[in-house]
Amino acid sequence: MMKPTTQKNHWIKKIGQLLNHGDRPWFGLIIIMSVVVIAFMVAIGYMLWIDSGPSRVAFGLSFLQPTTDPSWDPVNSNFQAWPFIYGTLITSIIALVIALPVSLGIAIYLSELCPAWLRTPLNWLIELLAAIPSVVYGLWGIFVFLPQVVTPIGTYLFDIFGNVPGLGSFFAGPIPESGASRLAASLILAIMIIPTISAVTRDVLLAIPNSQREASLALGSTQWETIWKILLPYGASGILGAVILGLGRALGETMAVTMVIGNSIEGTISILKPGYTMASIIANEFAETVSALHTSSLIEIGFSLFVMTLLLNMLARLLVWSVTRKTPQEARA
Repeated sequence: MMKPTTQKNHWIKKIGQLLNHGDRPWFGLIIIMSVVVIAFMVAIGYMLWIDSGPSRVAFGLSFLQPTTDPSWDPVNSNFQAWPFIYGTLITSIIALVIALPVSLGIAIYLSELCPAWLRTPLNWLIELLAAIPSVVYGLWGIFVFLPQVVTPIGTYLFDIFGNVPGLGSFFAGPIPESGASRLAASLILAIMIIPTISAVTRDVLLAIPNSQREASLALGSTQWETIWKILLPYGASGILGAVILGLGRALGETMAVTMVIGNSIEGTISILKPGYTMASIIANEFAETVSALHTSSLIEIGFSLFVMTLLLNMLARLLVWSVTRKTPQEARA
């Protein structure tokens, strides 16, 4: 006859086996859905590659190459994407430069300095900013942000740097009275990516084990020295992943940028002038294409943007994972 303890363990083992059997269908479903997601990504890439074929055949690499005299002429079927690539890169980089220090400050405060009673409401508010539709940011930008913030900043930059050798072309102006410009798109993007970078950086800092903080403080470091010399270097790859995620968001943003960038096809490099991004040119012209080559050229721009954002997001996820997997048992709740 089995002892009570042995019998109890026997039934616990049986129940565990039954639960494991119940997990198998869900495990299989997760695998299937993962494969479906990958299949969708491959299908999208394949469709873009095939439909951009006429453009790739007609223009080759010259379609994407930098040039001082770019052309986008649907009437004569002459297309070059460099102005849109430049507009995408310059607005995203400026947005990242502005958003990064602000996001780091928010993440450090939420993870290390914020009182416990205030942390949760602030976390909600930051994450709610990421949930605001981009068209709302665009409308707010047109009626409030551009006339009251962007135009004065653009005028100031033109007055200070417009005649400086080497910088004059980058700050050539004056900025349009409406404020619609690459600068406006950059500032709107900075506001939009702050929640993304802040949230991921906060999670990375919270994943660092308390033993790192305790050891630093025990050696006589101040709280600021612990944050600056221990926590930020420890989570550097995860923070870089957050930055790349924010960059990916900025590269692919469409509606808000389309509404504030001015939508002008010109070769100037000035951030105070209207321009286009890769996403905004597709949004503006795809429904009004005049030829098959025009459509194919827009699809090739879309394919380039697809590849760029896909690679950036994969790299970002890999970097964040490399930090959060280090000490999962010691991570803070």
